[in-house]
Amino acid sequence: MAFLIKSMIGNPLSGIGLGGGGDKEEEAAPTDPAKAAGMTREEYEEYQKQVVEEKMERDADFLHKKAERATLRVCLRDKYRLPKSEQDDNMIEMAGDDVDVPEELLKMVDEDATEEEVKDSFLGQMQNLQNMDMDQLKEKASTTVTELKTKAEEKCSVM
Repeated sequence: MAFLIKSMIGNPLSGIGLGGGGDKEEEAAPTDPAKAAGMTREEYEEYQKQVVEEKMERDADFLHKKAERATLRVCLRDKYRLPKSEQDDNMIEMAGDDVDVPEELLKMVDEDATEEEVKDSFLGQMQNLQNMDMDQLKEKASTTVTELKTKAEEKCSVM
């Protein structure tokens, strides 16, 4: 409500020229960003250069990290014979040839690979047999044999 009254009364009176306070507000606001920041022109330009350089450095580091992750994904896809991703290939190309997988991630992948090799080996299979419950295996085998016998008796008239 106050806005409507102010806009109806305030605007016509400002056109008359009474008060003339509108020009002072425009002069008080500096148009130069260096003055607004409280610096000289040279200091402000140097500051802007530093900001741009820091941003470029952060972007380059981020791109390098993304390429490292893409390289690791490519290694894992090769290991597990999964289809390749063009997005990862493009990311590696953008970063250049100097992309290596971080050592910590390689250690994790190598540990997984050694664990899988142990499980796939003959000794690993033997250890799995030791961990199994033999009584339970015997019960399953006997129930399977009895089920086969009963089905065969139902179908075969000779038995």
